[in-house]
Amino acid sequence: MPKILSAFIKALRHLETLQEPKIFCIGRNKTGTTSLKKALEDLGYHVGNQHVAEKLFRHYKDRDFRPLIEYCASAEAFQDIPFSLPYTFIALDQAFPGSKFILTVRDEDEWFDSLVRFQIKMHGKEGAVGTLEELRNDPYCYKGFAYETKKYAYGLPDDDLYNRDIWIAHYRRHNAMVADYFRFRPGDLLTIDVGQSSSYKELCRFLGRPPRYEEFPWENRNS
Repeated sequence: MPKILSAFIKALRHLETLQEPKIFCIGRNKTGTTSLKKALEDLGYHVGNQHVAEKLFRHYKDRDFRPLIEYCASAEAFQDIPFSLPYTFIALDQAFPGSKFILTVRDEDEWFDSLVRFQIKMHGKEGAVGTLEELRNDPYCYKGFAYETKKYAYGLPDDDLYNRDIWIAHYRRHNAMVADYFRFRPGDLLTIDVGQSSSYKELCRFLGRPPRYEEFPWENRNS
């Protein structure tokens, strides 16, 4: 009997995730997305498993969003790759009308410097970013993921995978695409800098949830 009850409760929760408006965090990685994830969880949202979603990048690079849309039945809120990449938000907006989208932003130079520090920590060694061969063989997520995300999401050349100008141009282009797409729908998009003291309460107003604290919790902060 307890097993049957447990299965019934699980089925109800799954049904709720299908009925509730989805929340998609579409800001680029290293713009406070981990802090946003923590804030959403503390507000009571079930956030999707990041590592499961990352494996769907293989479909993203072909612009096949069907597996990602199926995956979205698993939770209420989502962040990181491939949600943070261009075009994904358009497919999700069409698949899940009435959803809420959150674009996290920060100073672009700070963003790039933070990204490089994170890449050194994840894939590099001795204070340097990973080489082409190291990235191709890095086991994170799946072999080649660290390389493919740079090649197929950012269009970076093999001989310059950390070209500042290309990264920042891509960052600007993504944010501009999001702003333009939602330009006549301000109720569906919130753009925030989580480093600003007012941004957490802006998030709570946008979602219609009472705040749990005064400002965003800092998570995964690089020194």
